[in-house]
Amino acid sequence: MSSYYQRHIFFCLNKRDNGEACCADHDADAAFARCKSQVKAQGLAGPGQVRVNKAGCLDRCAGGPIAVVYPEAVWYTYVDAHDIDEIVESHLKNGQVVERLLTPPHVGR
Repeated sequence: MSSYYQRHIFFCLNKRDNGEACCADHDADAAFARCKSQVKAQGLAGPGQVRVNKAGCLDRCAGGPIAVVYPEAVWYTYVDAHDIDEIVESHLKNGQVVERLLTPPHVGR
């Protein structure tokens, strides 16, 4: 059985009003928009390909900003548009994990 999407990337866009660390403080909205536009521009969007989604808190705030790619369950911490472009080109398009952007496994909230 094949999945409806080959890959699915979720961006945490959570905003905390209590001063705790959150992905929204790291311009996660811009990264989400960049990823979505890059996926579309490269013809990777749609059924059988890639879906880019917003997510609430993924509970790994200390590593933020956070994105996760399924079905591989690969967690990324990104910094800028270059990182997003690399995730799109390497992982979403070619299936190669971007090792330098992996969120350390012990990082949680």
